[in-house]
Amino acid sequence: MRRRVRSLRSALTAAVTAVAALGLGAVAVAPAQAAAEAATPLPARVFAPYFESWTGESPAALSAQSGAKHLTMAFLQTATKGSCTAYWNGDTGLPIAQSSFGADIATMRSRGGDVIPSFGGYTADTTGTEIADSCTDVNQIAAVYEKVITTYDVTRLDMDIEVDSLDNTAGIDRRNKAIKLVQDWAAANGRQIQISYTLPTTTHGLAASGLAVLKNAVTNGAKVDVVNMMTFDYYDNAAHDMAADTKTAAQGLYDQLAKLYPTKTAAQLWGMVGIIEMIGVDDFGPAETFTLANARTVYDWAVSKGINTLSFWALQRDNGSCAGGAAADGCSGIAQNTWDFSHIFAPFTSGTTAPADDFSVTTSPAAATVTAGGSTSATVNTAVTSGTAQTVNLTVSGLPAGVTATVSPASVTAGGSATLTVNTTAATVSGTYQIVVNAASPSAGHAAVLSLTVTGGATQCTAAPWASSQVYTGGQQVSHKGHTWKAKWWTLGEEPGTTGEWGVWQDLGAC
Repeated sequence: MRRRVRSLRSALTAAVTAVAALGLGAVAVAPAQAAAEAATPLPARVFAPYFESWTGESPAALSAQSGAKHLTMAFLQTATKGSCTAYWNGDTGLPIAQSSFGADIATMRSRGGDVIPSFGGYTADTTGTEIADSCTDVNQIAAVYEKVITTYDVTRLDMDIEVDSLDNTAGIDRRNKAIKLVQDWAAANGRQIQISYTLPTTTHGLAASGLAVLKNAVTNGAKVDVVNMMTFDYYDNAAHDMAADTKTAAQGLYDQLAKLYPTKTAAQLWGMVGIIEMIGVDDFGPAETFTLANARTVYDWAVSKGINTLSFWALQRDNGSCAGGAAADGCSGIAQNTWDFSHIFAPFTSGTTAPADDFSVTTSPAAATVTAGGSTSATVNTAVTSGTAQTVNLTVSGLPAGVTATVSPASVTAGGSATLTVNTTAATVSGTYQIVVNAASPSAGHAAVLSLTVTGGATQCTAAPWASSQVYTGGQQVSHKGHTWKAKWWTLGEEPGTTGEWGVWQDLGAC
């Protein structure tokens, strides 16, 4: 499963014993790898919601649409247990390379934002594919962390440790030893790097298992800059005021950190606290619903306390398309406008200011239907929202196979409009696609979406039929019962269509 759910067992597990530190040497790094342009540190306060990177969507486009300039990218893990090579979501088609999200990250940086790559997550932590659980060589684990840092020039890595990974004392020790090696390497090469731990919590602070992770970090000399608490999925069969529980959980964490780091001031301790909400209905159900009113309360409290990070699971859930429903990857389960939670939390980020010269972009109509082989068009409208009008460059992304698009003119002065023309072929597969119009000026970037429904298109299945005896890894596609399915991670014997929305198979639609 990809969701950030955890079991009651993991929340209540007993403290694990910290393993004694081993004397390991520094990781050897080639000079070319170590040297890079100085990355810009994250703001002292940052709003960085999670981006579900397995969906095929553009983080830069959703960042622009939502106003969330910084994103936490979920997740990095190995493709198979025992491997020391990490991929995005364990998908061998998404290696740690510029070809995987590099252009998006550069675009976000040009708009004053950045990303925080996150290792682990529920799936990795329950399948043995979290890098420190999977790989038994501390130096190779450290090398993977360094590769992410140098490939994307980031200044923070997140470690999402939950469920089974909380019980893996050897993995906990390897992870913290690798972090210490990376921190020594960064210091020697003039790099700034922060480490955050994302851990499950009770309503009064970390469970013993999560606290043991931090104690082991202290033992190994690994600096932890931020502790992100997952303030949801309590699974205690009680009704919850999720904002009130966030406050008591954070106070509990503060008290725990004060004992671990007795020389830190109150401001420094609160500056180590991060909060991750699950917006709307969480995995437990309606009794644990984080509302928009909760979000406003938590925002005011977070600012007053001076915590470091405010986040939620997940950006793609920030809409009301399934109001009254259960927790889902793509919607919140409550009545809301798209990006309501993002707009409440976005001002939390410090060190960034709204562009003096800014604009908006929309498509009219916002949705269109076309028969495969035909074409349709929409007007791209821009408007000045502050300052003076600047030149806005327009590009298109999110095009499926068999669909092409042009924008004419390709640039306008803010306040002007252009025409988006979308052409399909007879071979275009029927379905609904989100065509993204990216708009960028010298000082700002935004995006608009045309929801394109293609009818009467191709229905033949081109992927190989699913076989129960075959091992599939993340990214591989199969056909089964008239649909195309994509594996989210390693699987064997799990039939597409039977694993549910949280399962290994993602339904790509009829074929």
